[in-house]
Amino acid sequence: MTYKEEIRDLFSVPDDYYLAHCISADFGMGKGIVVEFNKRFDMKRKLQTKYPDYINEWHHMRRYADCILEGRVLNLITKERYFHKPTYKSMHGALELMKVVCRWNNITKVAMPIIGCGLDKLQWDKVSELIQEVFADTDIEILVCKQ
Repeated sequence: MTYKEEIRDLFSVPDDYYLAHCISADFGMGKGIVVEFNKRFDMKRKLQTKYPDYINEWHHMRRYADCILEGRVLNLITKERYFHKPTYKSMHGALELMKVVCRWNNITKVAMPIIGCGLDKLQWDKVSELIQEVFADTDIEILVCKQ
């Protein structure tokens, strides 16, 4: 794994990067960086159309984390509802699933903001450690875009 943190706009990275961000299982997406993901990729509509019963599936399967690839966006699902807060366990689970999705889809470059640490209030030093731990055994390049 290659891990880098840079001060740059996430949406300025080259097109060979997949973009990762955190969302809730209800696809609330009303605040934070997800608003920009919606503007650029129409993500909320795409997810609601493709997974209309996702929140019920989340409950039925007793999930606490997930990762859905839509286009070049890795949607890390770290909580049930938009107003909930993720845990380090749910972040770890979502990252593990993102690693699986990356392997299945031959994704080797991922760019992300400081996930889980804005509105979600996790501590970046712990989240950064989780990312590096989960992806340590891969050839994936992780670029964290700080702004």
